[in-house]
Amino acid sequence: MNTVIPLWDVPTVPVEGSDARFPVRHIYCVGRNYAEHAAEMGGDATKEPPFFFTKAADAIVPVAPGETGTMAYPMATKNLHHEVELVVAIGKAGAKFMPDHALDLVYGYATGLDMTRRDLQNDMREKKRPWDIGKSFAHAAPIGAIQPVARGGHRKRGAITLDVNGARRQTGDLADMIWDVAHTLAFLSKLYELMPGDLVYTGTPAGVGAVVAGDRLDARIEGLAPLSVAIVPGR
Repeated sequence: MNTVIPLWDVPTVPVEGSDARFPVRHIYCVGRNYAEHAAEMGGDATKEPPFFFTKAADAIVPVAPGETGTMAYPMATKNLHHEVELVVAIGKAGAKFMPDHALDLVYGYATGLDMTRRDLQNDMREKKRPWDIGKSFAHAAPIGAIQPVARGGHRKRGAITLDVNGARRQTGDLADMIWDVAHTLAFLSKLYELMPGDLVYTGTPAGVGAVVAGDRLDARIEGLAPLSVAIVPGR
C-alpha cells in the first residue's frame, strides 16, 4: 500500500498461552457499572441503563504476564485516577442482539485499567461539554494478557482489586456489576455494531483515586493474568 505518511503499527494485546496477539480495533467503556462507585461519583446507576464512552485504540498499554508495563504521566492533568476493570475482547461481529446471544461474540477476558484525567473530565462535565479529553489520551488503557474463553470460560464472578504501592485501594467482585457482561454487550450493540478486535471495559468498583509518577499499580481479577503498571514522569 502506498501511503502519504508511514503506517503506524496496529495496537495488539498478548494472548494467554499463545504467541499470537489480539489486534485492537476500538475501545468501548461502561460508566458507573458498580453501585458503590456510582455513589462515590455522585449518582445512582441502579436506576438507569448503562452509558458508554470510547477511547482510541492507541491508548492501549499491553503488558505480558510476569512483566511490568510503564505508563507516562499524561499531559494537561494534575489529578490522574486509576480504575481497575474487567475487559471483554470481542471475537465475532454482531448488532442489535439480545443478552442470551451476547456471550457468543466474546473471544476472551483480561484485566484492565481505565486511567482518567479526572480534573479535565470534571471540568468538561460542569461545562456540559463532551469529556473525551478526560478519558481518551496516550497510555489511558493498560491491559494484561487476554484469556480466551476456550481456555478459562466466561467471567461472571470473582474478586477484582487494585493496589497502589502495595496498599489496597479498590476491592469488589465481578458479581457486583449492575449490568453483567451479557446485558452490557446487548445494550452496546443497540448503539454500535460490535466487531472482532473491539475491547469493552466494563466499569470499576469503588475506591478510585489519584496516582503520581513513581507509583506502581497492581490490578488483579480472580482467574485472569494480573496487570502491573509503573507510572513514570511524562513530557
